[in-house]
Amino acid sequence: MEYTIRIKQNPVSGWLIGQCEEIPEVITQGKDMDELMMMIEDAIELALKCRRDEFNKTFIDSNTIVRKLIVGKEKKFVDEMIIPETSISDINKDKVNEYIEHIHQKHDDNDVIINDILYQNLGITKNGQLTLGGLLFFAKKPQKIRHLFCVKAISFYGNSIGGLNYRDSRDIIGTLPDMFLESLSFFRQNLKHVQRGQNFNAVGILEISEIALEELIQNALIHRDYTQNSPIRLMIFDNRIEIISPGCLPNNLTVEKIKLGYAVVRNNLIASYSAKLLRYRGFGSGIIRAVENQPNIELINDDEGNQFIVKIPREEFN
Repeated sequence: MEYTIRIKQNPVSGWLIGQCEEIPEVITQGKDMDELMMMIEDAIELALKCRRDEFNKTFIDSNTIVRKLIVGKEKKFVDEMIIPETSISDINKDKVNEYIEHIHQKHDDNDVIINDILYQNLGITKNGQLTLGGLLFFAKKPQKIRHLFCVKAISFYGNSIGGLNYRDSRDIIGTLPDMFLESLSFFRQNLKHVQRGQNFNAVGILEISEIALEELIQNALIHRDYTQNSPIRLMIFDNRIEIISPGCLPNNLTVEKIKLGYAVVRNNLIASYSAKLLRYRGFGSGIIRAVENQPNIELINDDEGNQFIVKIPREEFN
């Protein structure tokens, strides 16, 4: 079947945004036409899969693909969906063991038997296939299955996203905890360390609060919109950093509300795993903590581009 794609350019980022006329919930973006078409194809496949699944109702907003899937009175989240091309053989058992150790806090002397029933009880699989949450936390190679659920990080010379020269460029892959640590490492290695009252031999403090960076990276990975087949982007410029997550704020949330601690869980399974394997608590306090430690953060809920943008100016240019 042929599909008609309407394309426009995001005036903020310069990326191309495409929407399918025949399946309006398919909307995604790419840095150029080739990447956009590749992501549109994947998004159409995902949307058709959603339609084939046994859902009685779907709620679709004006910005993106299905955000909540309802079966009777039970909510189904995107991260609980089955990834059809997966099997139990894709699971990294060491990652599962690590998770179990966190659950039992290493105080339980009884050995836990790793088997198909356990995988299903933990939400890692359904009917012998990985859920999206299971894929992102426990797969051997998550990006082999969903190659754009990654982090693209670039440290530019200058202040333009169109710059041709860069200091560092990485495609950060692996499980969600792996991507969190590597993303934090990217900032540590590419931002400056400054002396702020320490003695001469002490290691300098990162120019941007590490606490704020941790919270913002976690926020991007846990709360991004996984119906959009797009990567998270980390960008360092001479005068600022930017963190761009696919999907704007859900369920009538606003920047003002999240600064006050309001929260809506978009990815229930991912949030549950993150509470055990990351520094995430799920109280809605992450943005508050980030702003308290880095007051000059600018938060942008970009409805038109269907993305959430964080900007932090670099101190030396203030």
